[in-house]
Amino acid sequence: MLLWLTEYLAQYVSGFSVFQYLTFRTMVSVVTALGTSLLIGPYVIDRLTHYQIGQSVRSDGPESHLSKAGTPTMGGALILIVILITTLLWGDLGNRYVWAVLLVTMAFGVIGWIDDYLKISRKNSRGLIARWKYLLQSIVGLAAMVFLYVNAEYDAETALIVPFFKEVVIPMGIWYVVLGYFVIVGTSNAVNLTDGLDGLAILPTVMVGAALGLIAYLVGHAEFSQYLQIPFIPDAGELSIFCGSLIGAGLGFLWFNTYPAQVFMGDVGALALGAALGIVAIIVRHEIVLFIMGGLFVLEAVSVMLQVASYRLTGKRIFRMAPIHHHFELKGWPEPRVIVRFWIIALVLVLVGLSTLKLR
Repeated sequence: MLLWLTEYLAQYVSGFSVFQYLTFRTMVSVVTALGTSLLIGPYVIDRLTHYQIGQSVRSDGPESHLSKAGTPTMGGALILIVILITTLLWGDLGNRYVWAVLLVTMAFGVIGWIDDYLKISRKNSRGLIARWKYLLQSIVGLAAMVFLYVNAEYDAETALIVPFFKEVVIPMGIWYVVLGYFVIVGTSNAVNLTDGLDGLAILPTVMVGAALGLIAYLVGHAEFSQYLQIPFIPDAGELSIFCGSLIGAGLGFLWFNTYPAQVFMGDVGALALGAALGIVAIIVRHEIVLFIMGGLFVLEAVSVMLQVASYRLTGKRIFRMAPIHHHFELKGWPEPRVIVRFWIIALVLVLVGLSTLKLR
């Protein structure tokens, strides 16, 4: 929106031409999103508290979590609103990738909102029935992948890129849709499972989002992509604006979500942010790198799957409680210790993922 305005003004005042630079608009989007979050955050929390939109706590969870009951939730709506506004302000609204990512993010946010609303109205931690949640996620995920597949203009857009091997490029064909579906839905639910402690999910999401923003810029730049021997996807660089918005909105939310949290993200935020990371990784053709950088999310999801499988097959549990962050809580780790150590793991994994851009 403002991009078009600055293009017009640049004809009369040369200084406005700086807004044509993607790197500058990305930095501005971070600052805009962060400032907006910090500005309206207290008002949003006040409204959530006023309408008694409080967190429901699992009865079988750690006892330390019982004191969190009633803390305002659905704060993820703040993140989504800020991302939407900032991306519309600074992004190229003629870019199909920008719209694909925005629509998927907001659609998953709506699914999460329904889930949160049912939890609040029923006053328990059970929200939308799992099969209905997955059905809605599947519809949105498949619709997004079909759109990307049908509108793909270059072979690189639908090929699987294997990190560490510069010559390994696997044409996917229709399997591109299947892979993308699992990436979007899987990442969405993995981030949601990670969102169990104050600030635990949002900072790793910001880290991965920042890394994907850098990758988007590189794959959208002909010279950088050729130098790094990664696929060149024209127009994909515009997604760095979206990622910048995610970074700013996420950090702004962390200001209020850090231990002890004043507000929780809820499914409205976790499901949407996970889906956003998934579809950005798909567009920039770095799904496997996302698997590495988002290893913390993968660990959380796998811990739940292993716990359920073990209990159903043997009647025994592998962990004291799943997801795995609760296991360490029940072992006696204070919540801040679990959070910070998991943040460190997330940072290391993001750096490992980024290293694959050069190690080919």
